[in-house]
Amino acid sequence: MVVSLHLQVTSFAFFVLILCLYCSNIVYNVVAMKSEVVDVSDFGAVGDGTADSSKAFLKAWNFVCSREIENGVRVIFVPENQTFLLHPVTFNGPCKAKEIKFLIMGRIISPVSPKTWEGLDQAKWLTFYKVSGLKIKGSGEINGRGWGWWNQSCRDHPRLEGCTSLAPTAMIFESCKTSSLSQVRLINSSQTHVLIRGTDGFIVDHVKITAPETSPNTDGIHISSASNIFIRNSIIGTGDDCVSIGDHTTNIHISHVKCGPGHGISIGSLGRSGNFVQVQNIRVNTVTFKGTTNGARIKTWQVGKGYVRGVMFENLFFNSVKNPIIIDQNYCNVRGACKELETGVQIRDVVYRNLWGTSSTEVAITLNCSRSVSCTGLLLQSIMLKSSITGKNVRSSCINAHGAAIGVVQPAPCF
Repeated sequence: MVVSLHLQVTSFAFFVLILCLYCSNIVYNVVAMKSEVVDVSDFGAVGDGTADSSKAFLKAWNFVCSREIENGVRVIFVPENQTFLLHPVTFNGPCKAKEIKFLIMGRIISPVSPKTWEGLDQAKWLTFYKVSGLKIKGSGEINGRGWGWWNQSCRDHPRLEGCTSLAPTAMIFESCKTSSLSQVRLINSSQTHVLIRGTDGFIVDHVKITAPETSPNTDGIHISSASNIFIRNSIIGTGDDCVSIGDHTTNIHISHVKCGPGHGISIGSLGRSGNFVQVQNIRVNTVTFKGTTNGARIKTWQVGKGYVRGVMFENLFFNSVKNPIIIDQNYCNVRGACKELETGVQIRDVVYRNLWGTSSTEVAITLNCSRSVSCTGLLLQSIMLKSSITGKNVRSSCINAHGAAIGVVQPAPCF
């Protein structure tokens, strides 16, 4: 009886094992049928950190981009435990493949010397152009090694002969619809780390971006002429804005982000060239600012025209931030050279709700608006800001700002 029962159990276990193997095989075959993995090493990429692998990456890209797989996805694989040196390179679309995954498990590094860019566009390192359905992800790292550019920056070294104001952005996504960047680490870009431009539908998720606090113009993410952009679950600490939002942007959602060091999350600067600004439907929710220059900032030039409207800053925490809440409608980075003008970018319908924490300066709320085009429709609701210095108080400062306050607002509003 016992032997019979044992045989029955053994037979059943064997049947389950066979069934699992059969199911696994089906899953494997489905994955195999619907995806094709291309290793950059198979196209000549050398992961020793010294050989230029740009052409090999381009060969892998062109191979994947030029072929269509029915109801499937193509994968470009950058193997782990290897370091690939890439010179400036552009991955062009459109592609026949409906979806391309760029799986980065290893390290991608930039040339250190700015001389590498002689005769090339100094604003670019890795560019993706007109690619739809691009998914870049992985546990790897993209290192801009930007110190060569920082050391000749005109901002930090204005008297240096041959100093440069322009430097390469690490990753540019231009006209890349329904695409995403997730899980990778970006460090030490020469200038901006990620630029999203001319794009509809882009997600940045679980990305970590870091650069020294003193590094010039190293914005984490800059968005321009784009719509339906989502930045979430990320950590950004650089020498400039964690996220900056430029002109012609709409439906931008930033949530669950840790920002600092850096200059905070900025809408602007806008209107510098006297252009007509169009920025609307911006949502910044659940963000922590630590030791940043600014928190929630909007900055526009008087010479500009147009509008910024429909903005919501909600559930923000400030830890020793110099300017937790700031609107500067008279922005000018040339001290004493900017006169008051009759023009201006209209700022209206901006909500600050459930904001708390500490300010490292006396003025925790600054609403510096234009005399000719004042700020309207501002709402402060449930604000609790204190000084990060024991025994000190904080206050609000308003110029030509119009709005309302609801609930507890500290420091007291100055409308």
